[in-house]
Amino acid sequence: MINIKRFKEKLAVTLVLLLFVCVLYLLKTTCPIKEILGIECLGCGMTRATLSALRLDFKTAFAYHRMFWSTPLLYLFFLLDGRLFEQKWFNTIVLICIFAGFVANWMINLLTIT
Repeated sequence: MINIKRFKEKLAVTLVLLLFVCVLYLLKTTCPIKEILGIECLGCGMTRATLSALRLDFKTAFAYHRMFWSTPLLYLFFLLDGRLFEQKWFNTIVLICIFAGFVANWMINLLTIT
């Protein structure tokens, strides 16, 4: 059962985060981790990839970040309190696989840069 009050709170958080990302994007800011450490974080390129996917340019989206497709899935996990699937173990496995994909994307990017 979905708690409507909690769901509305999550939608409000979503709107605030989207506004924040839009402001950062319009200001053409770079990733703070990349700026400080000189290496990309696990999510570097995700905003550009998501925007490309929204324009249905999946080839470019994949070039920016190979895990762009996980954004809607992760958002559903957020909205549904991590209960996307009935079995808790399946939710855990899906999240671990997505995290492994982010790490693999990060490592591939590191290897191609050096």
